[in-house]
Amino acid sequence: MSERSSLSRRGFLSRTAAVGGLAAVPGLLAACSRTQAGTGAPTGDGDLLARLRKQGYVRVGFAGEAPYGYRDGNDLAGEAPTLHREIFTALGVPELRPTLTDFGALIPGLTADRFDVVSAGMAITPDRCRKVIFSEPEFVSPTALMVREGNPKGLSDLVSCAREKATVGVLSAAVEAGYADAAGVPLTSVKSLAKQQDGVDALLAGRIDAFALTGISLRWLARTNEGAAVEVLDPFLPVVGGRKQYSPGGAVFRPGAKGLRDAFNKELGKITADPGRYTSLIGKYGFTKAEVPPATLRTAQLCQA
Repeated sequence: MSERSSLSRRGFLSRTAAVGGLAAVPGLLAACSRTQAGTGAPTGDGDLLARLRKQGYVRVGFAGEAPYGYRDGNDLAGEAPTLHREIFTALGVPELRPTLTDFGALIPGLTADRFDVVSAGMAITPDRCRKVIFSEPEFVSPTALMVREGNPKGLSDLVSCAREKATVGVLSAAVEAGYADAAGVPLTSVKSLAKQQDGVDALLAGRIDAFALTGISLRWLARTNEGAAVEVLDPFLPVVGGRKQYSPGGAVFRPGAKGLRDAFNKELGKITADPGRYTSLIGKYGFTKAEVPPATLRTAQLCQA
């Protein structure tokens, strides 16, 4: 294929507040005694997997966004926790201990040793790769638009939003704002929203004409708002700097935890190489064989500026 593809994903999504969410397990917020001065990050991550095996659990941070990582009653559910539970169990660490936090606090919380891995399907982007290390991709998911029922402006993608002078809603700190800018949508026509449900509410109230997010997230949102006068359009690939954006996401680790990341990748590869197993694990969250990342899609490529 002659066109160069960048394969980066949205900046991840929901800003669900910790208030009312899963309570932190006592002791989870205590910093490791061996830390990097001024950061709270442990210096002994090289033996992290051995320590996790010994203690029998791994601390995971999530942002309360369905279907990627969220609380379902007393259970931690969604794509990332389900895959990560399978992987860590295979690594001899049978328990996930979760901490719910705002999305923008996930990477700071990870580097400050509040948790050992981000379990939220976070987008793999060059900027984030300069701060943390990612697993290989867990999934790919193109962008889509949610619009009012009947699609009154005849929209199809962000370029059409620019052409039709549509107002586009995006989640705070998500890459869709950059996608909209690259497509020619004026900054004054992009509205930042705190969480997914705000997108549906803004559409129904006429405050925005389209809500841009990954197709997976929008399909889930439509499902949880059954009967609402909205519809999800076919996914599309935004183009930024001449590169198509395929939206892959993965698990996130501290830079010193390469051994844990590599062991994680080995088990993840067994799952993504078997579409049947992949969909049996996370199909109930709307992930299909189409979301299985191709073997040629590598994090090292995604991290390139």
